Amino acid sequence: MSRPVIGVTTSTRSGWRIFPLVALNVWLAGGRAVRWGVGRPADVATVDGIIIGGGDDISPDLYGGKLITSARLDPERDELECDLVRAAQVQNKPVLGICRGSQMLNIALGGTLNQDAYATYTTSERVWTVLPRKTVCIEPDTRLAGVSGEKPMKVNALHSQSVDCLGDGLRVAARDTGGMIQAIERVKEPFAIGVQWHPEHLFYAHRQMGLFRALVHAARAARQDDSQLDAVSAAAS
Repeated sequence: MSRPVIGVTTSTRSGWRIFPLVALNVWLAGGRAVRWGVGRPADVATVDGIIIGGGDDISPDLYGGKLITSARLDPERDELECDLVRAAQVQNKPVLGICRGSQMLNIALGGTLNQDAYATYTTSERVWTVLPRKTVCIEPDTRLAGVSGEKPMKVNALHSQSVDCLGDGLRVAARDTGGMIQAIERVKEPFAIGVQWHPEHLFYAHRQMGLFRALVHAARAARQDDSQLDAVSAAAS
């Protein structure tokens, strides 16, 4: 069977260097990535799954928040990705959200963000690195736990915003040691997980690659019109 095709959204500014790394992770997981972004064709019907990638802050106009002066926004990308997440749900396509992508998954399904996450979670460990220096605690009995295990996990961190109120059909899958939400997931089909960190930089770590394998297995199931959640569970076992 041919590799599942995964649409990957990137920023106009940094996508040229981020996309190859994400594409490598997708390939190692058994899929094939195509780059999407503002000014590029992006049609959910042409792929088997989607990755909403990292990048700039998301405009508070999408969820009724307040703009902070340090925010760097890309309204065109906001609109594109919000539409893609909603289309993926309608068309039963799996989604993996990475950092900004996790936040967009939440917003597209009706949730909100903390614009200044570390002002809200003052005891959370504040790091800014692609190296695994931040500890996250996986919620038991979640799909993330099935994919990556329940033990605390070291991850990287390049974010200033975080999920606040959850969107429809989502639950918390991980928090950091200060209580800040670090991962979310859909409770039902179609499969969707959002992580606040950047697993594409940690492709050497088995637990991180599990996220990409889970997406590809779900994408293959979506192509065959099978249960995505069963496919992910089987892949993790």
